[in-house]
Amino acid sequence: MTKADIVERVYKEAGFSKKEAGFSKKEASDLVDLVFKVIKDTLARGEKVKISGFGNFSIRDKASRVGRNPQTGEAMEISARRVLTFKPSQVLKEDITGRYVHRIDDKGKEDTSIAPKEGTPKALTSFRNDTDDDYESENGF
Repeated sequence: MTKADIVERVYKEAGFSKKEAGFSKKEASDLVDLVFKVIKDTLARGEKVKISGFGNFSIRDKASRVGRNPQTGEAMEISARRVLTFKPSQVLKEDITGRYVHRIDDKGKEDTSIAPKEGTPKALTSFRNDTDDDYESENGF
C-alpha cells in the first residue's frame, strides 16, 4: 500500500467523497500528510509515538561496535547511530494473525468455509470480509 492508496482510503472511508461533506481529495491528502508530519517531528525530537491499538514508534541509540566485512572477514568499526523501531500492539498482532483464520483458495479468493477463531468479535469478522472484498474488487485485486 502506498501513501496515495492511504489517501484514497481516507477520502472514501471518512465520507470525504460525498458532496455534502465538502472535502476535496487534496484536503484528505493534506490530512494524511499532517498526521505523518506530526509523527516524524515527534520522533525527530527523540520522543515516543504511541498509537493505541496499533503500536509504538521510538528512536533507539545504538553504540558503536566492531563488525566484520562479510567479503574479507576484516574487522571494522560500525559507528554509533540512531535507529527507528516499531513495536506492534497486541491488538494489532491479534487482528492480523491471531483472531481469525485467513486462508486463500487456489483461485486467490478468501476461503470462507473456515470459521473465525473463538473470541473473534463479529464486527471484526464482518468488517474484514466486507471491506477487503470491496476494496480489492474496486482496485483490481
